[in-house]
Amino acid sequence: MVGSGASVVDAGTALEGLGAAEAARRLAAYGPNELPSQRRAPRWLRLLKALADPMAILLVVASATYVVLGDRFDAAVTGIALVPILLVSLVLEGRAERALDRLKQLTAPTAVALRDGRETTISSTAIVLDDLLVVQEGDVIPADGVLLRGSQLMLDESLLTGESQPVPKDAVDDGAERDLWAGTTLLSGRGVMVVTATGARTRHGAIGTLLSTIEAPATPLQRMVRRFVGQLGIGAAVCCVAVVIADLLHGSAWPAAIIAGVSLAMAAIPEEFPMVYTLYLALGAWRLARDEALIRKLPSAETLGATTVICTDKTGTLTLGRLDVDTVYPADGSDVLGAALCASEESPFDPLEQAIERAVRAAGRKRSASPLVRRYAFDPADKYVSYVRQTADGLRIFAKGSVEGILAHTAPPAERRREIEEVNRQLAARRMRVIAVAEGGIAESTGRADDERALAFVGLVAFTDPIRPDVLVSLEECRRAGVRVIMLTGDHPETAAAIGAALNFAVDHGGTIASGEQIDALDDVGLAELAAHTTIFARTRPEQKYRLVKALQSRGEVVAMTGDGTNDAPALREADIGIAMGKRGTEVAREAADLVLLDDDFTTIERAVRDGRRIFDNLKHAFSYLLAFHIPLLISALVLPIAGAPLLLLPIHLVWLELIVHPTSSLVFEADPPDADLMRRPPRRSGAGFLRAGEFARPLVVGTTLALAVLALYVWELAHAMPVTEARALALSAMVIGQLLLVLVERDPLRPLWQVPLRNNLTLIVVMLMAAASLLMLVYVPVAAAAAEFGPLTLREWGLGVAVAVSATLWYEPVKAWRQAHI
Repeated sequence: MVGSGASVVDAGTALEGLGAAEAARRLAAYGPNELPSQRRAPRWLRLLKALADPMAILLVVASATYVVLGDRFDAAVTGIALVPILLVSLVLEGRAERALDRLKQLTAPTAVALRDGRETTISSTAIVLDDLLVVQEGDVIPADGVLLRGSQLMLDESLLTGESQPVPKDAVDDGAERDLWAGTTLLSGRGVMVVTATGARTRHGAIGTLLSTIEAPATPLQRMVRRFVGQLGIGAAVCCVAVVIADLLHGSAWPAAIIAGVSLAMAAIPEEFPMVYTLYLALGAWRLARDEALIRKLPSAETLGATTVICTDKTGTLTLGRLDVDTVYPADGSDVLGAALCASEESPFDPLEQAIERAVRAAGRKRSASPLVRRYAFDPADKYVSYVRQTADGLRIFAKGSVEGILAHTAPPAERRREIEEVNRQLAARRMRVIAVAEGGIAESTGRADDERALAFVGLVAFTDPIRPDVLVSLEECRRAGVRVIMLTGDHPETAAAIGAALNFAVDHGGTIASGEQIDALDDVGLAELAAHTTIFARTRPEQKYRLVKALQSRGEVVAMTGDGTNDAPALREADIGIAMGKRGTEVAREAADLVLLDDDFTTIERAVRDGRRIFDNLKHAFSYLLAFHIPLLISALVLPIAGAPLLLLPIHLVWLELIVHPTSSLVFEADPPDADLMRRPPRRSGAGFLRAGEFARPLVVGTTLALAVLALYVWELAHAMPVTEARALALSAMVIGQLLLVLVERDPLRPLWQVPLRNNLTLIVVMLMAAASLLMLVYVPVAAAAAEFGPLTLREWGLGVAVAVSATLWYEPVKAWRQAHI
């Protein structure tokens, strides 16, 4: 609507705009033309959440107990151990989304408004309802509105619609579209608009509002890890209480009983696994970055490997997202492109004119020096534009526009006209945008009507948004990996079908096509059914893409969404993994996404899926090792207090084992090369654990064997009058050596270690040497030995510890060889 400050909008009447006082009143009433800021969690709240971590709570309790006991050194050591846990938690929790901030930056910083009858430059935030704004070529529209003055404006609305075709706007033609949208770009023309919506009430702002209500979902792996650690935590709490009671019944003082209970809880809860998990994801993200894929949220590095469906926008993702000259008619040497270039601006904003300029340069030619004499604006009746230029051959007029308009004006012979119309039909059937070009010589320029009488038909130029050259191979790789690809586009269904056929989408579920109207007509259940057998969705809007992602997720799919426009941001945020384009993508899309393709290359997605699967495979080995590693800790912490024997594992030992030895040992699995059949397997089932039921047996049996052997050694030496400090050093050394040998056992669940080469994993040798060095330091460096309550060991005792470790772990390797030979 036009407010009280606006005058009559007849073409012959001056426009006054709002008065300064009225504009100020509306600004105070409705607020500035900007998006509301998103509230961020304060740092102190994030710190409190980090301290609620189970391992952090246990370390706080242990440290406080040592303080009560007067043992300041152990209290300090356990307190310092909190640092890496808090850092990991804060880094993961502190990844604040900045999509709304980027949305604000998309709008023009200033605008030209009519205030009290004068053109005034104001901040875009000061724009109010019913303001009259002057917009011209190159401007970013700062608010939603309706065009009041101006003809033949061309708008780039790709950031909202995702489509690269420029959209015409006209205030003169009654049947033309007049709506202007915030965040779009004016490619050509000049006009006056009246503002109808500002800030969060614009179409542009509605996407930002939707983004602020969407919470990024936890990844399948995150949910699984949390569930596993939570279940262990409940069991550990029960056992902890039992151990404290048993220790008190044996006559121990309550502080010592609490230390025993805390030790059991620390042994039972594999809190180092989130650290290993984060480390694996970080290394995977580093590898992806080398392949031009930037991971913004670490868990997404693994989620890629579980992806079952990729929802991808057509424009800019499957295609290059620009108009290119595809076909020139006739191809007999006549200078069709040269004439089209002369009928264009010297520094064009129009994508069609930019495509003509690129095609001329690609042909090895340059724009001829033909000064512009006169430009005749786009004719809404005949739908063409013409330019008079001074050429080497004298004055010439050049025109380009609709085929119908040019043919009607140039009137070629009937047979020639039928040929041209048939070529035009064939090109249009291939979903190309076609224009006609005409030119002619004139003696002098006397006016449009006289000048254009000299025009003669020259030829046709057809444009298309070309398919990326490598996308067919990438799509085929996704299919072989069991990943379904769905194309989402704002195009007409026929255009979408033509692109889909070129991309071989017919091989997926029959290539069924649905439209945005069908999405609107269905409830969530019906949409989920439709999505199950549809591979192309045409005429879709941003909110429909968002609904589609949710519908697929309701069927248990792990959904990746690719896109580059503002319109894609809500679906990118809602998807299990959002993938944005780095070059063409808007800041809004990149900030809402989990993965950014720095090279906009669809093949990078295939490499990312491959690496995501590799990450999961490596985590699977690490999880198996985790079970075998923790069983000796758990059994030792549970059995000895109940039996009334001295503790083998103190909190400081568990900090060393869980925060140093285990994470570094786990690096070995991450450094192993991927399996050859990685991209020939179907995606793993959503919610599936690391190990199947039968795969738990190996780590459980080997870990239990090591635990029983170490306990037997510890009790035997105590029974033969060995001091507790020396018996603890001997037993714990045997346990650590055995746990290092478990790395060799777990590298390959099927092949014995002599069939798994060491030369392709130098990390294994480095880790073994570092772990051995840290063990020797704890035994022989006085300060470290005192902190660990270790006594010195003789060469005979070292030999005994190594023998126990080897016999308790490597016995399973001949079993692997037997199974390999007989099964």
